[in-house]
Amino acid sequence: MAQTKNLEVWLRGPLPDMPPLLQPIAHALLQAREEVQSFMQDFPEELIWERPAGVASVGYHLQHLAGILDRLFTYARGEALTDEQLASLYAEGKPVEAADQVSALMQQYEQRVDRALEQLRQTDENTLTETRRVGRAQVESTVHGLLFHAAEHTMRHVGQLLVTARILREKTQA
Repeated sequence: MAQTKNLEVWLRGPLPDMPPLLQPIAHALLQAREEVQSFMQDFPEELIWERPAGVASVGYHLQHLAGILDRLFTYARGEALTDEQLASLYAEGKPVEAADQVSALMQQYEQRVDRALEQLRQTDENTLTETRRVGRAQVESTVHGLLFHAAEHTMRHVGQLLVTARILREKTQA
């Protein structure tokens, strides 16, 4: 039997207490978290806001990963964004007030993943096709559409974060 530790999350089997139709979303969020944790280990603090070739910084991606999960899962619950969530959105890409920004941003991201997973566990699969409204324009989506997009959008930014982080690490080692 293959070692499950070395397999991607989706190949490790069903997650306990996770509704079957939401397993792929949970697997994607857990895979993203594992990849970010691995790649951000010992990431140089002084590189967190660097923008090689003008691309978004690693710090921005960490903020956006946490923010997008928070916002899309809020919409999936049928709620509007709070003033605090909007302020967080507008602060993405700006340094945080913390001695160890890498650690602070990682902690915020990991907490958002945990909250998202808990919301997935509590989501009734019978609500997945219910309409939800998004943003000020109240664009129509569904619970499932929002949850799926949260996972897809997360993976997109994880890929961008990993490439940016690798370029920055290589630059400092050259």
